[in-house]
Amino acid sequence: MTAKERVLEVMKKEGSPMNAGKITEISGLERKEVDKAMKDLKDEGVIISPKRCFWEPA
Repeated sequence: MTAKERVLEVMKKEGSPMNAGKITEISGLERKEVDKAMKDLKDEGVIISPKRCFWEPA
């Protein structure tokens, strides 16, 4: 499973907007990996930000 897949899985499982710190804590990935995965997911339009610094699947 790639970092992007893991980040998306954690977001879907949680069911509410999350910040990168919480995703890092739950996923077990390094913060650097989470940040890169979230940037890629955002650029692809897979995740959206309903409020500043919090993200959820689109």
